[in-house]
Amino acid sequence: MADTLLKCTTRHVRLFTARVENEDLVPSGEELTLDLDPDNEFLWSDAVVAKVQQRFQQLVDAGAGSELSDYSLRRIGTDLEGYIRQLLQAGELSYNPDGRVQNFSMGLPRTPDLL
Repeated sequence: MADTLLKCTTRHVRLFTARVENEDLVPSGEELTLDLDPDNEFLWSDAVVAKVQQRFQQLVDAGAGSELSDYSLRRIGTDLEGYIRQLLQAGELSYNPDGRVQNFSMGLPRTPDLL
């Protein structure tokens, strides 16, 4: 029986029960693939990407042994969205001024305090 592709799509996170082979998604009931910020709304440093990937791995590890379902994917996606918002509010992540989307979906950009 072939694995069914499940996905969770939030504003900045796409999760798939699949692995990437030759730039194609191949359904897998045992693997998750993360597509981070597909619209390039943010400017990502390697350090911040690593933090999000680490959080993703923690969430996957916490659910180890459980069945991958729409619900479990939504929980991971929602948690990652909240984590991205925290990084933005902490100033570790910033909006991409050249991005195709300029709706400040995670809140207004941080600005220096004016004295």
